[in-house]
Amino acid sequence: MLIHPDRLFPAESGTRKIARKLYESVLSLPIVSPHGHTQAAWFAKNEPFPDPAKLFVQPDHYIYRMLYSQGVSLDDLEIGRPELKDARKVWRIFASHYYLFRGTPTRLWLDFAFEELFGMEERLSEATADLYFDAISQKLRTPEFLPRALYERFNLEVLATTDSPLDSLADHKAIRESNWKARILPTFRPDPVVDPEFAGFAENIAKLGMQTGDDTSTWTGYLDALRTARERFRELGCTATDHGHPTAQTANFSTGECEDLFQLVLAGDAEADVEESFRAQMLTEMARMSLDDGLVMQIHPGSERNHNRQLYEKFGRDMGADIPTPTNYVDALRPLLDQFGNERGLTIILFTLDESTYSRELAPLAGHYPCLRLGPPWWFHDSPEGMMRFREQVTETAGFYNTVGFNDDTRAFLSIPARHDVARRSDCAFLAKLVVEHRLEEDEALEVAHDLAYGLVKKAYRL
Repeated sequence: MLIHPDRLFPAESGTRKIARKLYESVLSLPIVSPHGHTQAAWFAKNEPFPDPAKLFVQPDHYIYRMLYSQGVSLDDLEIGRPELKDARKVWRIFASHYYLFRGTPTRLWLDFAFEELFGMEERLSEATADLYFDAISQKLRTPEFLPRALYERFNLEVLATTDSPLDSLADHKAIRESNWKARILPTFRPDPVVDPEFAGFAENIAKLGMQTGDDTSTWTGYLDALRTARERFRELGCTATDHGHPTAQTANFSTGECEDLFQLVLAGDAEADVEESFRAQMLTEMARMSLDDGLVMQIHPGSERNHNRQLYEKFGRDMGADIPTPTNYVDALRPLLDQFGNERGLTIILFTLDESTYSRELAPLAGHYPCLRLGPPWWFHDSPEGMMRFREQVTETAGFYNTVGFNDDTRAFLSIPARHDVARRSDCAFLAKLVVEHRLEEDEALEVAHDLAYGLVKKAYRL
């Protein structure tokens, strides 16, 4: 056995019994995954995943950043290659370093998939590497392990991808045209055309104008093009946007000032403070558009992207070298909230990598402004400990109902049910503690458990 049935539940037997009962009430609820980075192409083509290394190792920066930290070369892991030359070798490297994941949430997710999906009983190690590789490879060649079959096996109700405004969304269209009944929805991620530091920024804006037929050489034409692009996403079921800005800074400049900012960043010679001012204004503009078209707005700030310059220059973005940074929300969001903070028809979901802001800034903000909700622990804090810290620091001020349940934010498709299972168990452990402390009645805890696992996410993301 790789996973214990009482994992993550409280050690004290009475509290554990209540946690188990709460968990059993939400165990079979459908999974709603409103934010992640899986690929629509998997489901459009519905082709077998090629091998265990391609499935588990290559897409998951949680895995290869840990290996890299211990001196394993990304070249040896064949990261960034469209096809693996020696998948078994990559898998053996991973297996021989599996001990590195002891005590991490990654270990929980992987062991869940190994046992629940593939029936493995022995722990992954150098000695069992080939056993795992062969057993998983064999099952991946069966119809039960095609992407669409796994979607249904996971009891997924909704799965959202994250997509550039420049994406054709052809795979999403193909899914719809196939008459498969699954709900796989795009999410509008405008970073390539709103962040002046994004590679090819000016060219991206020109391409956006070509796609929409708007004149993106002017501020007003640029905004029109973004509205057109958002509508294209909405027609394919999109309910949310996502913004990966370095900070949560917002702004409220005049139209003339916005035009000047736009021309400076479009020319490609803007200073860092000008680029930050432009991004700040764009968060406010995106909120304005969301108020008009109903798309839920997600803000994911506070990551120093591509901290390892050598890796970035060799492999590009998203190589596991992003590092959390301190983030201000109270002052940074004020210009946006001055305009839209009291709008009940607007939903802005705030995430953080700076846990020091939970009780000081985020919970008080979400506990007051009608438009604000708090996203779940994200990225480095997507862990049992991170989830417990979040609940302990946020609930006292924002309650449960100014949060939005859980989203897995993953590139690793097979980790989705495992991540949601961890979240459900952690929330039930927290609720059980409130019950034994006589802060909640058990019937209330059962209701909250259901809302945290299913109800709140559907409401927040308008699903």
